[in-house]
Amino acid sequence: MAMRKTLPPLGDLEHELLTLLWKHGAMTAAAVRNALHRDLKDATIHTVLRRLEEKRYVNHTVDKGTFIYTAKETQERAAAKAVKGIVDKFCGGSLERMLLGLVEASVIEPKQLDALVSKVTRSLKAR
Repeated sequence: MAMRKTLPPLGDLEHELLTLLWKHGAMTAAAVRNALHRDLKDATIHTVLRRLEEKRYVNHTVDKGTFIYTAKETQERAAAKAVKGIVDKFCGGSLERMLLGLVEASVIEPKQLDALVSKVTRSLKAR
């Protein structure tokens, strides 16, 4: 299955708001503001949500004049697209080069890769 175009990178506040949408599901801007652990103005929340929509991470519906925001992709799917962007940019699109780089940089151990291969194999057989 081909993965659609990679998504643009997120700023810290964009990521924080998107994480809230992943955690809580559909939310109004006011609900997002209330769920934050810091005090931001309504205009800031609206601007960041609009940017997330422009970047294709979020969409909205309107209910009685109120915007309801939802994440367009699951957290895992968005992460996969971000990784694809890194693989394309730094490894010429080669997932193998990226995985070898992760092993060489001691980010992931060969045993972890073996366990992952086993999980993926089992998952594919279960289909």
